[in-house]
Amino acid sequence: TVRDGFFYIPYQFRFIMLGDSTVGKSSLLKRYTEDLFLESINQTVGVDFYVHFLEVEPGVRIKLQFWDTAGQERFRSVTRSYYRNSVGGLLVFDMTNRASFDRIKEWHAEVCERVQPHKVLFVLVGQKSDRDTHGERMVSREEVEKLAGQLGVPYVEASAKTGQNVRESFELLGWDGVKCSSPQALQLQRANLAQSSTAPKNKCCG
Repeated sequence: TVRDGFFYIPYQFRFIMLGDSTVGKSSLLKRYTEDLFLESINQTVGVDFYVHFLEVEPGVRIKLQFWDTAGQERFRSVTRSYYRNSVGGLLVFDMTNRASFDRIKEWHAEVCERVQPHKVLFVLVGQKSDRDTHGERMVSREEVEKLAGQLGVPYVEASAKTGQNVRESFELLGWDGVKCSSPQALQLQRANLAQSSTAPKNKCCG
């Protein structure tokens, strides 16, 4: 399908935001999808979702759907139903909140248990990196990298407030998730480009 000079892969990929309440999952999504940061943001009730288009090759965009799950225990029965059919997830913890880091293994295990035999790609994100300079960090980078190695996932330190590494976190998850979930995706993109080499191309603005 051609729209506004872009070719769209006829796929929609679901990704989930995972982590305790108040770690900044919604703030990360708002920064990535709207380039906005709000000092005060309402806690997610149940599940919310955002849609974003990602340019994976020049002139080719795919549709990403991000499900923002509530971290409170009382909503877990609702949010668990969204784990299945997800190709990836951001495991988010607050670098100034030790307990949120300690529960990352629980979040990871919960998703893996419910999506079997399918695989989900994860990216571990240490949120609120801007507060590291104020001496508020409660989890060392070394121990986070150790956990990331144990889980077999990449680790990124990000800040929704400053925008640091936010795009990198999502795009690593998004493009790698597409490749893992659909091995034919790249071939399909190139085939579409080859068939319409005369179509105008624009740079994606996100």
